[in-house]
Amino acid sequence: MMIVQNMMQKNVVTIHENETIGTALKLMLESDVRNLPVLDENGSLLGLVTDREVKDASPSIFHQNEHPEDFEKPVSSIMKRATFTAHPFDIAEELSTIFYEHNISCIPVLEEKKLVGLVTEREMLHAFIQLTGTHQPGSHLEVAVPNEAGQLARVASVLKDFHLNISSVLVYPSHNEKEKIIVFRVGTMNPLPVIEHLIDNGYEVKWPPVPGKHHEK
Repeated sequence: MMIVQNMMQKNVVTIHENETIGTALKLMLESDVRNLPVLDENGSLLGLVTDREVKDASPSIFHQNEHPEDFEKPVSSIMKRATFTAHPFDIAEELSTIFYEHNISCIPVLEEKKLVGLVTEREMLHAFIQLTGTHQPGSHLEVAVPNEAGQLARVASVLKDFHLNISSVLVYPSHNEKEKIIVFRVGTMNPLPVIEHLIDNGYEVKWPPVPGKHHEK
């Protein structure tokens, strides 16, 4: 489990509600950010301005000499309300559903109504990589087991014979409703002995395939 506090941006680039669209664009370019939380005089969050709003504010927003008045409008005129917010102790995995279902680019993190961080798609991707263990050297194993309680513990008991470091465990649904797929990330670059041991113990290894070695039904 990962909490939001451990993955969020802490040094967030923000903008005041009365600042101009031109200032917002300059901040985005200089700080290399796509999202600016908009704050009032008390530091409370009012909304968000993304690069999408800045670009949509005027068809000629990047041609200042044609419509300079567009750059002088306050960001409050184009900001969007922050529909979703998070708390530092929220579970990071739960935020991924919000990103997916609502197609948003960031979620502000509030504590006692004050902005303390920001989670963007980049942080979500980094969190997913850490949770799945793919940033660590090792091997990916997919093992089919009956769809019933206690199977994870049984497979893990087989793996313990090799004294492997298991960096992540995920459970995927199978096209066969009577089984599920347990996915392990294990700390070995040569998983063949582990696979053979699993097969010898009656398990079907979905990935990686081992030529000439089949699970006996």
